[in-house]
Amino acid sequence: MAVKFAEAIAESMSGTSCGTSHLETECRDKAAALRLKSVAIFLILVAGAAGVALPLVGTKRRLIPTEGNLFVAAKAFAAGVILATGFVHMLPDAEEALTDPCLPEVPWSKFPFSGFVAMAAALATLVIDFIGTQYYERKHAAREDVGSGSAATPLLAEEAGIVVDDAEAKAEGDGFGVGRGMHIVGMHAHAASHQHSHPHGHHSCEDRTHPHMHKLVGHAHTHEHGEADSHVRHIVVSQVLELGIVSHSVIIGLSLGVSQSPCTIRPLMAALSFHQFFEGFALGGCISQAQFNTLSATIMACFFAITTPAGISIGIGLSSFYNPNSPRALVVEGILDSVSAGILIYMALVDLIAADFLSKKMSCNTRLQILSYFTLFLGASLMSLLAIWA
Repeated sequence: MAVKFAEAIAESMSGTSCGTSHLETECRDKAAALRLKSVAIFLILVAGAAGVALPLVGTKRRLIPTEGNLFVAAKAFAAGVILATGFVHMLPDAEEALTDPCLPEVPWSKFPFSGFVAMAAALATLVIDFIGTQYYERKHAAREDVGSGSAATPLLAEEAGIVVDDAEAKAEGDGFGVGRGMHIVGMHAHAASHQHSHPHGHHSCEDRTHPHMHKLVGHAHTHEHGEADSHVRHIVVSQVLELGIVSHSVIIGLSLGVSQSPCTIRPLMAALSFHQFFEGFALGGCISQAQFNTLSATIMACFFAITTPAGISIGIGLSSFYNPNSPRALVVEGILDSVSAGILIYMALVDLIAADFLSKKMSCNTRLQILSYFTLFLGASLMSLLAIWA
């Protein structure tokens, strides 16, 4: 049994071709494909850079405040785009690759590897999320023990490459939980943190509009912890989200780069430009909320913007000898797509949607609820429709 399994895995790692798609065969034109890839690199680079820069520049110049309704609604749209990317694009592609007839039936068709790997990736993201949060929390606690509580947050921020804005930090503190018990999964613990630090019922929403009242009744210390915890949460979310987005951006760029079919590349150009813009907006929003300094934010933004064009460039270089229809390529692509799907689904549901939609700001603003749900469903629907072409 073990020998047969090992033989099947060895067969799966073969680099020989086992067929090409009808579209690749009927519409193969290397010269035209190369021209389109060059255009695609430029368009996707511009779209990604514009998407990630919009919230960064907007918040820096106070044009798009991170606590404004417009920003929250736009972030909900971007979260819908990321969620649909994971469920509708990456996961089905992974299933298709790992159940391809080119691969041995055992083990690839006998076990749902795509779903299993996506689940494992989501759980691994949870662990990374937790460890990262604990790491930054402990750094803050150590600084707080050494110095005064009011000086601890700037010290932590300076070490993590963050610029602290007191006004925005206080506003954010109410929306993402207070106290040292940082929420990771953003649902039950998030609600508990508000029950602990705010009055219940109708008056809790009224208190949101009168933050000075909290200081009069002894809540100032609680809000100081809320500011630091909010920064910690945004630091971790922005870094883990970038990890998930970058991983699948390289994959889709590589897939486009190795293609020699203009018929395949044309719809991908438009779809990926749309996709990169709104993923960039979501990432840029998280980076701006984390309040990284200008250099750190620029590095993260540029790293995101160049990943898909870099993947396309690598694909162009590999296209002469890389065989995307070999069993090895199918296995690697399927597993990487599954990992990306798991990371993106976790980040969209937990760190983007749950964190905002279960916040006090959302629960106390009916107009914002309606607008955010509409933009969330709109983003998910539009990204899902793109699966028809890409």
